[in-house]
Amino acid sequence: MLTELPPPTLSSPSVARSDRRPHAVVIGSGFGGLAAAIRLGARGYRVTVLERLEQPGGRARTFRQDGFSFDAGPTIVTAPFLFEELWSLCGRRMADDIRLTALDPFYRLIFDDGSRLDCNGDDDAMKAAIAAIAPGDLAGYEAFLKQAEAIYKVGFEQMSDVPFSTLADMARALPAMAKLRADRSVHGLVARHVRDERLRTALSFHPLFIGGNPFSVTAIYALVIHLERKYGVHFAHGGTGALVRGLVGLLEGQGATLRCGAQVAEITVEGKAASGVRLIDGETISAEIVVSNADAAHTYGALLPARHRRRWSDRRLARARYSMSVVVWHFGTRRRYPEVLHHTILFGPRYRGLIDDIFETKRLAEDFSLYLHRPTATDSTLAPAGCDAFYALVPVPNLQGATDWTREAEPFRRRIQERLEATLLPGLGEAIVTSRLETPLQFRDDLLSAHGAAFGLEPRLTQSAWFRPHNLSEEIDRLYLVGAGTHPGAGLPGVLSSARILDRVAPHASQLA
Repeated sequence: MLTELPPPTLSSPSVARSDRRPHAVVIGSGFGGLAAAIRLGARGYRVTVLERLEQPGGRARTFRQDGFSFDAGPTIVTAPFLFEELWSLCGRRMADDIRLTALDPFYRLIFDDGSRLDCNGDDDAMKAAIAAIAPGDLAGYEAFLKQAEAIYKVGFEQMSDVPFSTLADMARALPAMAKLRADRSVHGLVARHVRDERLRTALSFHPLFIGGNPFSVTAIYALVIHLERKYGVHFAHGGTGALVRGLVGLLEGQGATLRCGAQVAEITVEGKAASGVRLIDGETISAEIVVSNADAAHTYGALLPARHRRRWSDRRLARARYSMSVVVWHFGTRRRYPEVLHHTILFGPRYRGLIDDIFETKRLAEDFSLYLHRPTATDSTLAPAGCDAFYALVPVPNLQGATDWTREAEPFRRRIQERLEATLLPGLGEAIVTSRLETPLQFRDDLLSAHGAAFGLEPRLTQSAWFRPHNLSEEIDRLYLVGAGTHPGAGLPGVLSSARILDRVAPHASQLA
């Protein structure tokens, strides 16, 4: 039996009508939208968040099934200070509402030959682990870490919350990007330092967490390695949904309005500026500013009429490159698997060939790699007593490929089950008591992601920074974008940083009063 969390409704229409503060409408309640709403509330706006689904969270929505609790989307928290900032803006402490646990190890990597690498932030432990599988690459590994730190200091500390609204913004960043060899791919950067193929895989796969091809995404994304080491990998007790509920609580404290089951049909425009939104039922909501946390291609391709678009025309959106998609299988077992860590990544027999199939030929291959999430390793309350909850995520081509997921979904799920049963979860077939599968079709139909791409536009160099849809819309005034589709990109640090940028590009409410 499937149940979704009940939709919260914050504030009341009568209270909203009597509030004379400048009005901001936020489309979508993913992490980017919730963070944007909180920041706007802290800057004096009356805020309304509109969510088309029946619960907040977007990709981070949650569901309960047969006594198990599952997160539908992101599972890894790598920059908790970005969440802590939001609580501080509301005069509260995150620790009073959210219990975070730092994981050690961060995750276990299992290669196709059976060798393993447990990754954490302990320098000595990591050097010993690297020496055990690739002793000749230890010096190269240390050199790579130094470069990843240098990239982090520029790419994250100096650029992640800086808008790229003009070519001048891009020109100012070019010298640093050139110095960091942003034209080189993450895998290319790694390959310059280490030779063991397993280690090359271990140090270059991280762009897949944000929908990027390790062989084409800019080397700036190597900063993720240092980000993990600097802040750790964390889990929120109660699942990622606990963070969503915590942010909704902050909005409640600000007097914001959150409406679930409210789908936006169009962003309305007066003159050259956004003036509000129209819902699919015909209701219009006026606003001084509009912030879209919807998929960027959906924002421009469906919500903003073509007559208002110059840069992001239908033709340009059709020619853009979109990220991979994923298949996510949630399942619960009647037994526990205590030997399985919280996070495990199980690599298949191919790396580059599989990546090419996913991103280039868009062919569903026979082999695959997968990420296995076992949240009950840290929080047993997410499953009935004596049970485990799991989430298996497999990167697959987006819907620009020819795969018919109405036919392939169940055969593919069985292949995932067989692989897990043969490697990590013996007896899995007999132990399963609940199951739910999501394919690229759900990303397209439920989350309105173009081509079912799980992470929006692919984060290639030519679709990053100024080349990405801007945080301050280049099409009309008073329209702003947050989330995976705008700068700096996907992943929790990225979408939270996109909301941070609003403080730089959106007017303070006092300027509009």
